[in-house]
Amino acid sequence: MTDQVIVTENLVKIHYSHFLRRPSRALQGVSFSIARGEAFGLLGPNGAGKTTTQKLLLGLLKPTEGTVCVLGHPAGDPRALDKVGFLPENPYFYSYLTAHEFLDFFGRLFNLSAAQRKERANELLKMVSLSDAGSKPIRKFSKGMLQRLGIAQALMNDPDVLFLDEPNTGLDPIGRRDIRNIIKGLKQQGKTIFLNSHLLPDVNELCDRIMILHRGRCAAEARVQDIATSGNYRDLEEYFMDAVARAEQEYNEQQATAAAATPAKV
Repeated sequence: MTDQVIVTENLVKIHYSHFLRRPSRALQGVSFSIARGEAFGLLGPNGAGKTTTQKLLLGLLKPTEGTVCVLGHPAGDPRALDKVGFLPENPYFYSYLTAHEFLDFFGRLFNLSAAQRKERANELLKMVSLSDAGSKPIRKFSKGMLQRLGIAQALMNDPDVLFLDEPNTGLDPIGRRDIRNIIKGLKQQGKTIFLNSHLLPDVNELCDRIMILHRGRCAAEARVQDIATSGNYRDLEEYFMDAVARAEQEYNEQQATAAAATPAKV
């Protein structure tokens, strides 16, 4: 079995507006690979292409060009999805269900037996510190409790690869700490983690390697432990800001060159 569980090559994604069908390049030739057991952080300003990339990896979108392989299969292949967990940025919860009922529903989607669903739900609720809230309606959950429950549902099938889209957004410091500790525990279990986040301190603490996107292109890629120790940057935030600034300058120069080469309309 290959050590590279996620491999993308020259990913291009073009969206078309509903009005006039004008093309917009969300991704432009992005390539990367993620090793088994690695925590990989995808960073970038709003609109850089992070969510588009994650949707391509999950098979929720199809690439315009390029290839995506997850666990040895094309993205979206049922054989890959069976071993994948996903927590979207804005998950939807059936508020009338209890936490136990909610997890039982997801266990049914993976064809777990009744005994397996009960055992797995109890195990996960304990892991995310929600054992005492298992019989509580989800509508009474706080934001932090919902995020912990969301991680529990993403783990119901004991996945090899876990996709997390902004798991700490909107949480207070205690909630962020709890989620970080859960993710650290998953890393210790050998899970491969793909993390989208704007919270650079959390990424710095959790991820082994990061990639920064800017306008659909890779602006930088590095191992987290090398960013500060190399002596060129104080921390991940400085590295991020410098990479985005350089990419924006390059983009502006390319736009200016293209505009100068375009014949003026008479």
